[in-house]
Amino acid sequence: MPVDGRTGVDHGAADGGANRPAGPVALRIILGTQLRKLREAAEISPAEASACIRGSKSKISRLELGRVGLKERDVADLLTLYGVYDKAEREQFLHMVQQSNEPGWWYRFADLMPDWFQDFVGLEEAATRMLTCETQFVPGLMQTEHYARAIATSGHPDLATEDAEWRVTLRMRRQKVLHRPSPPRLWAVIDESVLHRPLGGREVLMEQIDHLLELTTLPHVTLQVVPYGLSGYAAEGAFTMLRFGERELPDIVYIEHLTGAFYLDKRVDVEQYGRVFDQLTVDAATPRETRQWLMKARAAL
Repeated sequence: MPVDGRTGVDHGAADGGANRPAGPVALRIILGTQLRKLREAAEISPAEASACIRGSKSKISRLELGRVGLKERDVADLLTLYGVYDKAEREQFLHMVQQSNEPGWWYRFADLMPDWFQDFVGLEEAATRMLTCETQFVPGLMQTEHYARAIATSGHPDLATEDAEWRVTLRMRRQKVLHRPSPPRLWAVIDESVLHRPLGGREVLMEQIDHLLELTTLPHVTLQVVPYGLSGYAAEGAFTMLRFGERELPDIVYIEHLTGAFYLDKRVDVEQYGRVFDQLTVDAATPRETRQWLMKARAAL
């Protein structure tokens, strides 16, 4: 299997929307990275930069990591401190600040999403490659509406609350990323148990498997199933790795837990998860074999 030099995974040759403008969350990270490089080139300490924008040292750290929104006044002051006086260059920075503060489509769901998940949705919109491992459920971007509702209601779709319905609507809206003109490349590996866990009942699972069969006909979607015999060896749990077309954006590994999520972007961590995903693709049935597994699982229902 040909491999990618950064993660050890074959991502294919699809463009994946590399020429598409970055979303607000991605722009925030790019701006933070560029400001950090300017500060370091000017040999300005974080403390000096913080004083310039009337903030704390931690504020500069959060700003440079893209963890907080940027204000035009703060960026203008920092550019002056860093010796950036060229009018065109300054205008380009400030225009990016404006773009980074534009609300994404997901902000109308903000009341239903914790802050840590809003960032993920924004990064998901900007990604050109998505590698995901799921051990319990079908990945969110591949779920049917009925399957998503079964998860949102803990298996009781007839008792769905308004909040649960909004969560389902959000999940369905996120899936549009796979059907836009320049979609990202999605490579998903799921545990075999996912195909036999009757969330929502037999008919819901049958519909879900049919949907997976349909999705795997798309050139930018790859699905593999890890058989029971090899479950749990390569990965201890679910995770998603996002890659981007912009050089300033590092690869990010997203790991969700009960009350929050981890965002890993250190090279050593990303490379470790890249090796794990590579091993999963080796342990799993091939994409062609996976389609056969899907058809057998459906026939068994």
